Amino acid sequence: MEYVPDTRQQLILCCECGTAIPPNPANMCVNCVRSIVDITEGIPKQATVHWCKNCERYLQPPITWMSCDLESRELLALCLKKLKGLVKVRLVDAGFIWTEPHSRRIKVKLTIQKEVFAATILQQTFEVEYVVASMMCPDCTRVMAQNTWRAKVQVRQKVDHQRTFFYLEQLILKHNAHQETINIVEVKGGLDFQYAHRAHAIKMVEFLGSTVPTRSKSSEQLISSDEHTATANFKFTYAVELIPICKDDLV
Repeated sequence: MEYVPDTRQQLILCCECGTAIPPNPANMCVNCVRSIVDITEGIPKQATVHWCKNCERYLQPPITWMSCDLESRELLALCLKKLKGLVKVRLVDAGFIWTEPHSRRIKVKLTIQKEVFAATILQQTFEVEYVVASMMCPDCTRVMAQNTWRAKVQVRQKVDHQRTFFYLEQLILKHNAHQETINIVEVKGGLDFQYAHRAHAIKMVEFLGSTVPTRSKSSEQLISSDEHTATANFKFTYAVELIPICKDDLV
């Protein structure tokens, strides 16, 4: 008669509740391990994300504002960076839980792992709720306030018609050259393009010079200065004059 070994899995009793379980280094069942050790401790279950209601961008601390769609990978990465306790555990999975868009709430479901005892890894799933707090980003704040532009491009042409400006308008829209413009003011003889940064105004001057013959000059005005830190605040103005002829004037 051939001997057939017993292949049934050996069981032990949990040292806490006495439930029969397969052997493990902790000698405890999963429920008892979870009741003793909470691997989510130190991870906040609620957090706040700041959102600009004008440009619909989210604040990525300390000063960066970025555009994110709801339930996008970019927004998920921004939310995870709010949880400082995640560096102590292993993130297995993360995903959004659907919420009403007008509720100003974002819910994320996280699955994490952590070694609690010798060769014993515990996995746990929990939810984190984010409150979307409305605030204005610095760019929108400057736009809403008065006299907030830092650089201005004054485009002028001394002619009776506006054919050249109509042509420039089509080129600006085609190349999206007005993207950084915070305000456009129509004045006698031309247009004023206002910008929050000097580099954006210089970019517009270079764009105009590459499309039509122009001549330009710049000036600056001191707004404020700090003698202790040797810093100053200026407003820059770039005057761009278009040549007073167009292609229809030539014979």
